[in-house]
Amino acid sequence: MLTGLFAGLFYLATAVLLGGLAYRIRLYWKTPAPLKIPTTPAPTTEAGAALRLAREVVLFESLFKANKWIWLFGWVFHFALLLVLIRHLRYFVNPVPELLVMAQQFGIYAGFAMVAGLAGLWARRILVPRIRYISAPSDHLMLALLVGIGLSGLTMKFIDHTDIVAVKAFFIGLMTFKWQPLPADPVLLVHLTLVAALMIIFPFSKLLHGVGLFFSPTRNQADNPREKRHLAPWAAKLEAGGGSK
Repeated sequence: MLTGLFAGLFYLATAVLLGGLAYRIRLYWKTPAPLKIPTTPAPTTEAGAALRLAREVVLFESLFKANKWIWLFGWVFHFALLLVLIRHLRYFVNPVPELLVMAQQFGIYAGFAMVAGLAGLWARRILVPRIRYISAPSDHLMLALLVGIGLSGLTMKFIDHTDIVAVKAFFIGLMTFKWQPLPADPVLLVHLTLVAALMIIFPFSKLLHGVGLFFSPTRNQADNPREKRHLAPWAAKLEAGGGSK
C-alpha cells in the first residue's frame, strides 16, 4: 500500500510539474512585449543580449551589482542545488556513468552549502526591514519547504541511513511501470513527500523565476530601437493588414 501511495503521488507530481511548466511557458511565450524596455546599460546586438542573459543565468550579474551579500547566499544555494540534483541522477540511471560517480562526493557536501544558502536568504526576509515588509507567508513557506528537503536529505546521509539500493529500485520501477517496494523509513517518507510537494507547487510559485527570466524583455532585448523597429506580433499583423477598421 505504501509503495502504491508514493508511486501515485510521484506520477501526479510529475504530471503537474510538466503540465504546469508547459502551461506557464506558453503564457510567457504569448505575452506581448510592445515596447523596447531593456534595462540599461544594455547590449546593442542580439548576440550581446544573449551573452547578457547567459551571465544573468549563470552568475546572477544584476544581483551581484545590487547586493553582494544576497548574491552570495543566492548563488551558493543555486549552485549547490545544481550539484545535489546532479548527484541524485544516480537514482534514475543504471548503470551509473563514471562522471556521475565522480560527482557524488561534491553533491554530498553541496547539501550543506544548499542549506546554508537558504538560511541566509531566509534570515534576510526576517532581519532586513524592507524585505520583511514585502515578504508574504508563501515566501516563508517556500523557504521552509526547501530547507526541509535539504535537512531531511542530510539526515538520511549522515544520521538515519536508508536503503538507497531499494530507493533506486523504486524510482527505476516507476519509470518502467514495474513497481518495487519502497522502504518505510520515516525520514525518507518525509523527504519524498516534501519533494513531491515542491514538484506540484513549483510551476505556480515564485520559484518559476528561473524559467521566467528567459522571457523577460528587460534582459533578452537588445538596445537597438534606432537600428531596428520593434513590433509585437499582434502589432505586426495589424500593420500587415492595413490597420484596424
